[in-house]
Amino acid sequence: MTSVLVLNGPNLNLLGLREPEIYGADTLADVEAACVAHATANGFSVTCAQSNHEGALVDAIHAARGIHKGIVLNAGAYTHTSIALRDAIAGTQIPTVELHLSNIHAREPFRHHSMIAPVAVGMICGFGAAGYTLALDALIGHLGGTT
Repeated sequence: MTSVLVLNGPNLNLLGLREPEIYGADTLADVEAACVAHATANGFSVTCAQSNHEGALVDAIHAARGIHKGIVLNAGAYTHTSIALRDAIAGTQIPTVELHLSNIHAREPFRHHSMIAPVAVGMICGFGAAGYTLALDALIGHLGGTT
């Protein structure tokens, strides 16, 4: 079974608690369960991981080589600052879909720029927790599967 990694960055462990008016009421556990169910229904397996530490996220991307065929990445605030994450995606050449719960382009100006976008196969933003299944659908389609 083809495997994908759903990787979440800083503060996403606080989903459901942190600014629910922006990020929604679903917890990270809710999101991960939905990802597993959706991927399984489409013949894929999913591993979910989260870290508040940039280096741990880079390590997870590196470790995905040879295990996962693609990555759904919600890098959180690191989206706008992390050359290290950008370089890890470029270096491993693992197809990656960038994901954001909120519409980053309708928020503060500093959120409008993504370091990840130039090396991602695409971006999903602004659809809340439903964005995860949209991102999985996009990744599965990119990998040649059907949804």
